[in-house]
Amino acid sequence: MAQGTVQVTHTGTSRWRRRTGEYPSLAAALEAAGDGDILTVAPGTYRENLVVRRAVTLRGPEGSAGSVRIAPADGVPLTVRASATVQDLHVEGQDSAAPALLVEDGTPELMDLRIVTRSAVGLEVRGAARPTVRRCTIDNPAGVGIGVLDGAGGVFEECEVVAAGQSGVSVHGGAHPRLERCRVHHTSGAGLSVSGEGSGLEAIGCEVYEIKGTGVQIASRAGAHLTDSSVHRTSADGVTLDTDAVLTLSDCDIHDIPENAIDLRSRSVLTLTRSTVRRFGRNGLSVWDPGTRVDANQCEIHDSTGDYPAVWVSDGATAVLDSCRVHDVPDALFVLDRGSRVDVVDSDLSQVRNTAVSVSDGATAQLDDCRIREVSTGAWFRDHGSGGTLNGCTIDAAQTGVIVTKGADPVIERCTVTSPAEAGFYVSAEGRGTFRGCRVTGSGGYGFHVMDGCRTTLDRCRTERCARGGYEFGEESGPVVEDCTSDESGIARPGAEPATATLTATRTPGLLSAVPARSTQSAPAPAPPEEPARSSVAVLGELDALVGLHSVKREVRTLTNMIEVGRRRQEAGLKAASVRRHLVFTGSPGTGKTTVARLYGEILASLGVLERGHLVEVSRVDLVGEHIGSTAIRTQEAFDRARGGVLFIDEAYALSPEDSGRDFGKEAIDTLVKLMEDHRDAVVVIVAGYTAEMERFLAVNPGVASRFSRTITFSDYDPEELLRIVEQQAEEHEYRLAEGTSEALLKYFTALPKGPAFGNGRTARQTFESMVERHAGRVAELAETNTDDLTLLYAEDLPELP
Repeated sequence: MAQGTVQVTHTGTSRWRRRTGEYPSLAAALEAAGDGDILTVAPGTYRENLVVRRAVTLRGPEGSAGSVRIAPADGVPLTVRASATVQDLHVEGQDSAAPALLVEDGTPELMDLRIVTRSAVGLEVRGAARPTVRRCTIDNPAGVGIGVLDGAGGVFEECEVVAAGQSGVSVHGGAHPRLERCRVHHTSGAGLSVSGEGSGLEAIGCEVYEIKGTGVQIASRAGAHLTDSSVHRTSADGVTLDTDAVLTLSDCDIHDIPENAIDLRSRSVLTLTRSTVRRFGRNGLSVWDPGTRVDANQCEIHDSTGDYPAVWVSDGATAVLDSCRVHDVPDALFVLDRGSRVDVVDSDLSQVRNTAVSVSDGATAQLDDCRIREVSTGAWFRDHGSGGTLNGCTIDAAQTGVIVTKGADPVIERCTVTSPAEAGFYVSAEGRGTFRGCRVTGSGGYGFHVMDGCRTTLDRCRTERCARGGYEFGEESGPVVEDCTSDESGIARPGAEPATATLTATRTPGLLSAVPARSTQSAPAPAPPEEPARSSVAVLGELDALVGLHSVKREVRTLTNMIEVGRRRQEAGLKAASVRRHLVFTGSPGTGKTTVARLYGEILASLGVLERGHLVEVSRVDLVGEHIGSTAIRTQEAFDRARGGVLFIDEAYALSPEDSGRDFGKEAIDTLVKLMEDHRDAVVVIVAGYTAEMERFLAVNPGVASRFSRTITFSDYDPEELLRIVEQQAEEHEYRLAEGTSEALLKYFTALPKGPAFGNGRTARQTFESMVERHAGRVAELAETNTDDLTLLYAEDLPELP
């Protein structure tokens, strides 16, 4: 029995029909009502299973939202089979085998309903039903939030799934609903799940978040189109497509995902337009299997939180990036396996810790008119069968511009490498490659460095201002060279006009002939000799000049003294104490670990302990392969690059995750330990990372811990030291701090949150850069400027505190 009564207002005009009536139950009222009648339900709890078969209006009293509860003991509380209007009701179900609200037919309007239930489905739409659902809330921790199936459709506007024990919205069986400005959150399954041939979903302005699972899941020939929507804070992948799924994302934002932001497999197709993928723990785009394809246009992928490539294409899949930006990631694009292909047009790849483009296992990469900057390696073609084309690309501020190894055979045309730290183009281990019209300027090493046995072709290439020389070829056999030029200057001399020579060379077994064809000067001066290595005193002086790091400087000086005295004892015929040179660096990012590692290598080289003292910086992604056996090869390659210098492994604890499972990191550790033992005098290894994580890493790997002599802790900078870094930056770039600016900076650094995003020295440098940008915006508005205007930085130039 109902606690209240139901008033029915009839719309009939016949004198024989009552205009109004009151009924003791909802079932009786519905039985008496006809099409167009309005049923106003008095407040109360109705333990009835209701079926709406006519086009009536069923509503609670005005101004008393939620006062009417439909809450039977079992079964479906409310079933709608007509084009009725239902509003302002509270629906509760208890049957785990039935939905709380079931729409089976018609085009009803459901408005301002609250469904709080523990049912199989909160709101289920079936068959020919096409409801319009507005401002409804579903809370169903026992099952699906909204289920649309068996060819049904409908429009859901401003609805919210506040909790679901399974999927938030489930679409299957050929259904095709539309969601507008809806929110789905706190579900224990996928936020949005669409599966089955003919099934589809359109979502506009929707938000999916706080999902214990995948945010959006499209599978089994289903399709979906999301516009102006966001997916964030999931526990699994952000978006997954599987088995011929099709998805279009336009103006969407996928962010704060601990796994893959978007994962595609089994012939699925994704079209991504003007969308952003950011803060992801594994891959931003993960694309697998033949026939699987991603087309991304005007998209941005950035700020990885893990150690994985931003874009991963493998097992015969294809990815196309047009006018996209990929930045602040460990690696930008990895394409591997025969049949896999990536095409990148007019895109920017920047601030990449390791490799911008990696091509391996027979894959292909095509880059046209792309810009690559601030990376370790611009492009790396790794092995036999791997290739593709780089056409009209620029690579700026890389360690090495392009690497070709192990039989890989790309075509590099009209590409420019500017200011590489090592080589512009490096070919080794029987790599091949054709280089046409390429240019290297300002290299810290060679322009083109081609090792023995590499069948490489150089045609109309040019090098300028390369510190070690324009071209370096193997002694026994070299590349085919046609019409290549070099200024032959090595390190440029101020005021000197560089000489230019054209080389024509032919490769014959055991012989390389290089003939100068012409010169712009009758007697070009020889390149100056390579600068000698600095003394340990000079390097220690640079170390002492670094801001802060007092305990670090003391530790390094102690090690240096022990090594120096040991060398003198040996020269005197005495036994020298054994000094293990491998180190552990612990501390937060931006505390100078990499800089100190570089200086440590120089010191060891100056003392004759190391041959070169150069620094090779790697992380997990450089050492750990994707397949069994590939990790040992990668680790060996990194070790070989560091031979004679320092191998610096950043975030080394990532090689030994707490939940290792089938992780290949252990293989990298085992390989590294053996190499350190077999070649103890060839390479110094430094492992670095956060203090707590490195302590755990050394505790679980005693074999690694035994190889290191000591741990050096890099403390965070205090505000005074951060101020000093800014002052050094200002002096270096010819700026000055106005009166009061130093005090303002000190207060700023004191108040700055020191959370996980805080970068110590990097934060100080970014603060200076922000001040310079604000200064430029201020000064640009001045009609006339003097020296003070152009150089003085004021407190008002400081950025806002985050």
